[in-house]
Amino acid sequence: MTELKKTIVFGGAAVMLALLAFLTSPSQVTPEAYSDTGELFFADFTDPNTAVTLEVIDYNKEAGAAIPFKVTFKDGLWSIPSHHEYPADGKDRLAKTAAGVIGIKKDEFRSDNPADHNALQVMDPLDETATGLDGRGQRITLRGANNQVLADFIVSREVEGKEKFRFVRIPGQKRVYASRMDIDISTNFSDWIEADLLQTNTDEINKVTIRDYSINERSGSLQDRDTVVLTKDGDTWEAGKMAAEQEVNKTKITDFLKTLDELSIVGVRPKPDGLSQSLRKSDSEGMSISQDAALSLQSKGYYFTREGQLVSNEGEIQANTLDGLQYTLRFGEVLYGTGLAVSAGTESEKPESSTGENRYLFVTTSFDGSQFKEPAQPKNTDFAGKADSLWTDADRASKVLQDKHNGWAAKIDAGQKRSAELNARFAKWYYVISSKSFDKLNLTRKDLLQEKKES
Repeated sequence: MTELKKTIVFGGAAVMLALLAFLTSPSQVTPEAYSDTGELFFADFTDPNTAVTLEVIDYNKEAGAAIPFKVTFKDGLWSIPSHHEYPADGKDRLAKTAAGVIGIKKDEFRSDNPADHNALQVMDPLDETATGLDGRGQRITLRGANNQVLADFIVSREVEGKEKFRFVRIPGQKRVYASRMDIDISTNFSDWIEADLLQTNTDEINKVTIRDYSINERSGSLQDRDTVVLTKDGDTWEAGKMAAEQEVNKTKITDFLKTLDELSIVGVRPKPDGLSQSLRKSDSEGMSISQDAALSLQSKGYYFTREGQLVSNEGEIQANTLDGLQYTLRFGEVLYGTGLAVSAGTESEKPESSTGENRYLFVTTSFDGSQFKEPAQPKNTDFAGKADSLWTDADRASKVLQDKHNGWAAKIDAGQKRSAELNARFAKWYYVISSKSFDKLNLTRKDLLQEKKES
């Protein structure tokens, strides 16, 4: 082969190698998998106030079942369907959650292989075809009016090593992203309801009565063991039938009042309609109820005496306030369990284990206006038909008396209305409180009194 032919062959080979290198070099075009990185998941969802329903589906591996939690706006009220339509006062939380969902972006592409869904913990908790118990995420759905789906996605727990990042997948799609999510999606019942059950505070309470008694469940007879009446005088609490050398334990009464002030519930159960209607009208004294209502009461630890008085098997507390309200708290049966079994109840009210001790609570209110002495009324109201400039001294004196009486009447009216409002709220429910709260409230005379300390 001549040198010219060698040169041509080598040159051609070099051209072919260059062409092959060009054809096999990494493409600079963005792969389809990364094409939507940085985009919003729900671009059409722009107004958080359009969300009227939030549904969160968790998965309980022990039970092998999906656990739903839902908050919705229906018939002008926010409620929690999974908890007997209990009123949801946390609508601001829903708006905040919705606002956080609006901002979720496809920050980092991770996989479009369904085989990775388990490891990334984005398997659908509602997928009944999946056999494994692991790898299921939390499915979150936001809906607007007319059941319109605003957002529907599955999220994992926080991504290890990436603060506030979670893996996200749209149901029915294969692709998974890592996305920054700075939202608190709570399925805790207590996070969505009015936290302050009694809606009062320690400064307003000026009298407490602790009734310690036992009830014969068969005969309905009541045996009083002790009644402790505590009254507030300035900043000091005193107890009835207290010996001269005794005083109220300041730490105990402070803790007691603080527990009342901050009393929160961990669960609810609906009362029978007939019982609820009776309780809305008045306090429970002397009311007539059906056999079903009586059985419902007894199952929670509440009974009627032969005189028609409602009592409980763990005694009761009455707390009076400066505005004349009297709260009556009756403590019923123990309720064991945790989670949804306590907050909403299950088909069986008899748990298999004795873990997680709680207590039923029955709350009513009444109005006691006896602390507000009715002022004298004017003997005549002639001033009402006269111009101010024509009033006599007697007219002016009558006007002062009338104003004082009007103020008293307004205070009585406000107290009665407030009591009726609270009774309407309490009437539908048996509440469940923690044993910790019960223990702080279930005090005896011995617990509350101590020997006077030397000053």
